[in-house]
Amino acid sequence: MQLTAVGIRGKDGIVFGVEKLVTSKLYEAGANKRIFNIDRHIGLAVAGLLADSRQIVEVAREEASNYRFNYGTAIPLKHLTDRVSGYIHAHTLYSSVRPFGVSCILGSYDDEGPVMYMIDPSGVSWMRDMPITDLVKEVAKIIYIVHDEVKDKNFELELSWVGETEKFAKEALEESDDSDEEEL
Repeated sequence: MQLTAVGIRGKDGIVFGVEKLVTSKLYEAGANKRIFNIDRHIGLAVAGLLADSRQIVEVAREEASNYRFNYGTAIPLKHLTDRVSGYIHAHTLYSSVRPFGVSCILGSYDDEGPVMYMIDPSGVSWMRDMPITDLVKEVAKIIYIVHDEVKDKNFELELSWVGETEKFAKEALEESDDSDEEEL
């Protein structure tokens, strides 16, 4: 089963999008998440085997928690990426364990702005100067473009973002208040 995960970095945040195929009528909407919160400022999107991704998420959360406990501050994304990629790489070195069948996109938003890394030998493209509201639309568009309705089943689009969410939420709330007042 082929899944698509997209991460785009803009000037004020990062947006994650994941295509989850609906392979059964018994599928429960919202189950089997593929976008995870690692720490207060770090998100992770995965494509690949779900069981493997859960293991990677657990390792990332443990590394972030240990760093916060030991140093009293949030873990920098570069440090977390190095630790998690080292763990993934170690599973390619020994015959007693199998390699992980998952690619991860990690994103963070802190005082230095948005940062994104991908743990996989393939590449990643990013757009630097787009606002987060445009990034959400762009990620959704990419997922719908790569989904082939003839071959693939129905799918569920899962979106998440890391960025200036408070500002984004306030603007959305103000827009909804303005439209409500106009309707009255």
